[in-house]
Amino acid sequence: MTTEICRDAWGIPHLRAGSARELARAQGRVTALDRAWQLEVERHRSQGTSASFLGTPALPWDVFARRARLDDTARRCFAALESRDPETADWVRAYVDGVNERLADGARRSPEFAEAGLAPGRWEPWTPLGVWLGTHILFAGFPAKLWREQVVRHLGPDAVALFATDGPGTSGSNGWLVSGGRTVTARAVIAGDPHRFIEDPGVYQQIRLACPEFDVVGLAVPGVPGIAHFGHTGTVAWAITNAMADYQDLYRERLRRTGAGVEALGPDGSWRRAVRYTETVEVAGDAPVEIEVIETERGPVIAGGPEGLDGGDPYSSEPHRDDLYSDDPYRDDLGIPTALALRHPPRVTEDLGFGALLPLLRARRVTDVDRALDDWAEPVNVVQAADTEGGLLHRVAGRVPVRAEANRTRLVPAWEPGYEWTGWHEMPRAGLTDGIAVMANQRGPASPLGVEFAPPHRADRIRALLGERRTWSAAGMPAIHTDTHLASAAPLLDRLAALDDLTPEAARLRDRLLAWDRRMDADSADAAAFAAVRGAVVRRLAAHPAFAALTEPPAYPEVLLPWLALTPRIGFALEHLLTARELYGIDRQAAVRAAVEETAAGKPAGTWGDTHRLAPWRALTGTPYAPPAEPALSGDHDCVLCTSAVPGLTDLAARGPAARYVWDLARREDSAWVVPFGASGVPGSPHHRDQLPLWLGGELVPVVTDWDRLEKETDV
Repeated sequence: MTTEICRDAWGIPHLRAGSARELARAQGRVTALDRAWQLEVERHRSQGTSASFLGTPALPWDVFARRARLDDTARRCFAALESRDPETADWVRAYVDGVNERLADGARRSPEFAEAGLAPGRWEPWTPLGVWLGTHILFAGFPAKLWREQVVRHLGPDAVALFATDGPGTSGSNGWLVSGGRTVTARAVIAGDPHRFIEDPGVYQQIRLACPEFDVVGLAVPGVPGIAHFGHTGTVAWAITNAMADYQDLYRERLRRTGAGVEALGPDGSWRRAVRYTETVEVAGDAPVEIEVIETERGPVIAGGPEGLDGGDPYSSEPHRDDLYSDDPYRDDLGIPTALALRHPPRVTEDLGFGALLPLLRARRVTDVDRALDDWAEPVNVVQAADTEGGLLHRVAGRVPVRAEANRTRLVPAWEPGYEWTGWHEMPRAGLTDGIAVMANQRGPASPLGVEFAPPHRADRIRALLGERRTWSAAGMPAIHTDTHLASAAPLLDRLAALDDLTPEAARLRDRLLAWDRRMDADSADAAAFAAVRGAVVRRLAAHPAFAALTEPPAYPEVLLPWLALTPRIGFALEHLLTARELYGIDRQAAVRAAVEETAAGKPAGTWGDTHRLAPWRALTGTPYAPPAEPALSGDHDCVLCTSAVPGLTDLAARGPAARYVWDLARREDSAWVVPFGASGVPGSPHHRDQLPLWLGGELVPVVTDWDRLEKETDV
């Protein structure tokens, strides 16, 4: 059978081949043509070589990737995959072959290569595993343990719960499953939207993969074969949300130099040889940087070294600090220098879960999806699935180690016993309530596996909306995707309601906000006024002397610092801080009063969309291919339409729905999807940004299943 590449009206590739292997090769080829620049950026990031063409801004990530040994982990996982599952390993090789066959052609179409002075390189068989690992290594938010350590040190252990929410670096999602008993077709519907940093090109690739074994539509990760997270085979469909599980640990390590290298003190009291070598990171426009890579029996050292902070951490953006040992993140309670080692499942098991990818494509029923997900590893997800025979699935998938409770919440000493991994948790399962299941990163089936979860607002709102009618269709789901009600506004509005003796201007603003419908619509002046007051409250709380010790983050690597920034932490935890019985002597009512007076006396805020605008990440900053201004957005962090501003810091939204989907199990052709920009990553292509207006308006692109409605592009 000839391999075919066809396109629909939106440029979405539909691939057809005679075997799964040839189909993987075609997927690699079409991705290289459509996303060459994105592929090469991700390959270099996984290797820790992106600063060689992106310059100094990319250096902190490259240093982290090298010290965390991401590329080495990908190599090991692929070698283990070849031994354990040679069919899947060969399938991955076929994808890589396809990428290499067309990468140079794709690079010629992408002007970023010339602008950056980059020539396309060569993909190795393990590169897709490196891309996957680089994309998800921070997904579980292990740097939050550094934040908790700081909070406990300066405010005490009770303060941890005040800030326990999905923070500035967390990725989340909405997802809901409506069973056939609640739909007009008597077949299930699955819908949702993954929330990630919005990138241009996008992090998801709409694609169709068809061969004699299967015919699947879904959202692929560019650089990775198959369809991992969101797919519809015609008879079964699945989707995921971040389970918010904790499965990565940070160990304090005592290291010492010897004539032979570096040794680490283990829990049995003996010193053992650590892996130690140096690497050089090339930096465009600057001198190369030599780094020391160390790995103990716990894992790679990602911060500090044998000298702790005293020896200087040349990879941190923060200056050396000469304060007391209790404030030094690289010293233990005795003042002995320590380093930080990261332990995470793929480094331990040499398994990234790629063995699940082919079985997912071949799935025909929910039981097939369930069986495939038993091999899932990274990241840990909540999965919802349904099939045409009425089968339903709501479970957690992934690998979470069994270990001490302390490992889950803070840094633990590597030289003390009791913090070892002793096994793996069974993955929890859940059912449906009144024919629906909703996951929005709140506490749910994954509760025993996590520490910090999203507030329940998005999940509660989705349930409430689904409860407004007894039966639903696929066509009704976009109204839920785009709901802008902000339940988390209540604590601040309650405090506003209790204010008196305001100036006339502030009183009018208070009354206006109390009458507001609590919808964060782009054209709403009231939403803008609320956001202005909220931001002023956050800044006043962040400036209070009670939090002074948290204003300067420790000298950790720059990649980890977003998790330790005080203002975003207060912004995302504001409702907890405003409703706590007491807050370290802070007069919160006075802070709210000052904030509303400040906002009332200032320049009118305009509409929410004037300042709440899309702020996508691009590898090249200042590129001429970016539009002069990004569009206005509705929504907010705790809305179902989760476009995340950072209260007190910026109204710009770097995170939001990286895709939207509706999977209809009655008729796959009634399914629909959309991405923020388009199917092509090539600037100037007609399909580079053609889906943006639909994404902004809450509309979806129809999933085309009729091959006669597609335009054949080429035979491969």
